[in-house]
Amino acid sequence: MKSLRLPLWTYVALALSCLVSVVSPAKVTAEPLRVFAAASLKTTLDQIATEFSKDTGTPVSISYAGSSALARQIGLGAPADVFISANVGWMDELEQQERVVKGTRIDLLRNRLVVIAASQSVPLGNLGELSHALGDGRLAMAQTNAVPAGIYGKAALQHAGVWDDISERVAQTDNVRAALALVATGAAPFGIVYQTDANAETRVSVAFNIPETAHPPIIYPATAVRDTETSRAFLQHLQSNVARQVFLSQGFTPIGAP
Repeated sequence: MKSLRLPLWTYVALALSCLVSVVSPAKVTAEPLRVFAAASLKTTLDQIATEFSKDTGTPVSISYAGSSALARQIGLGAPADVFISANVGWMDELEQQERVVKGTRIDLLRNRLVVIAASQSVPLGNLGELSHALGDGRLAMAQTNAVPAGIYGKAALQHAGVWDDISERVAQTDNVRAALALVATGAAPFGIVYQTDANAETRVSVAFNIPETAHPPIIYPATAVRDTETSRAFLQHLQSNVARQVFLSQGFTPIGAP
């Protein structure tokens, strides 16, 4: 069998091709910033993260859930870069476990609670009317023993003296956006969510504004979980004028100066 001989130029071309493949720089893809954030932040944070990516070229991957679930995941070593909680208690716990970067924590936002109902529902005069208005229906709330919105909501109902009467008619969900969805789809006649959640959903209306004195202050702390320039830059971006305007547009109250 005759051996196959290629023209000299073919060998030269192959050699140059190999050389180019060795010395040409590989295409670099920026590592995404991994953010763990309370579910109530989704509407605003999606927009803010998009602006951050445009400005820096860094993609942002956001995991939304109840603050309690996210804090537990971080405590177990989940690969987060930044954590934004809807409750200071869960952030305190992670600090005690030394799971977050010391000195990077900021109090970012305030929020408030409302009772929501279907868009055409009659407003409530006070929380005491909620029990009668529910009838045989369910009150949609985030988990009252773990998720911040549920914890605050239970405190407000206890403050109004109606928790014992209503507690067995509460439909508890994994996070506040799930409670919002139950009311929006008609599965529950009423729910307790944040004002910002009500603003983000056109299928519900605010039946009652819960007084801020009826529950502990609703504060959203944020911190770096991994100490990188990108994590710190994102925390700074959250306090920028651009981000503040987005937060304000959805009903959040930014804390401190930009």
